[in-house]
Amino acid sequence: MAGDASKALGKGSCPPGPVPEGLIRVYSMRFCPFSHRTRLILRAKGIRHEIININLRNKPEWYYTKHPFGRIPVLENSRCQLIYESVVACEYLDDAYPGRKLFPCDPYERARQKMLLELFCKILDYQNTSFFGGDCISMIDYLLWPWFERLDVYGIADCVSHTPALRLWIAAMKQDPVVCALLLEKSVFQGYLSLYFQNNPCAFDFGLC
Repeated sequence: MAGDASKALGKGSCPPGPVPEGLIRVYSMRFCPFSHRTRLILRAKGIRHEIININLRNKPEWYYTKHPFGRIPVLENSRCQLIYESVVACEYLDDAYPGRKLFPCDPYERARQKMLLELFCKILDYQNTSFFGGDCISMIDYLLWPWFERLDVYGIADCVSHTPALRLWIAAMKQDPVVCALLLEKSVFQGYLSLYFQNNPCAFDFGLC
């Protein structure tokens, strides 16, 4: 598994070669919450992968052959198949690869998690479980987490101060090895944001040597 710390590719860069057999490639950006979702699922399922980071202020010309609007994340496999939209990509990874299933197998429970994704603000207190999907981490927890990880970065961590169940969920998520492996330091995030809002194309590589 490589590429989390790779520099972002921009205009004028050469397109990467074919995806090696036995790997899946994710076109990503280190600070993007939608890409973060996909990287969480790749790691949670132990899927061998490589990461190609994209400079979203200075996108490579070739990248529009991967996504018609140049968005991230995009998955690409060794058969040149492309999968995009973060929830769709995460569901594909869960279905296509072996190991613990993050979405429930039961059709109703699977549908319920997708409904919860739309209604999560009111759910945790109602169902009285440690995680959104039950007593252990599942797909919905990983799909929601990237935005909660960024609350402190944006200076709005106190928005959950009146929701004790949500605070307990956040604390539990921070104990998960997958979440811990992909955590970025607050100072790195803030450095990225400072450059991003200056329209500085170097923002996407902030914190890399």
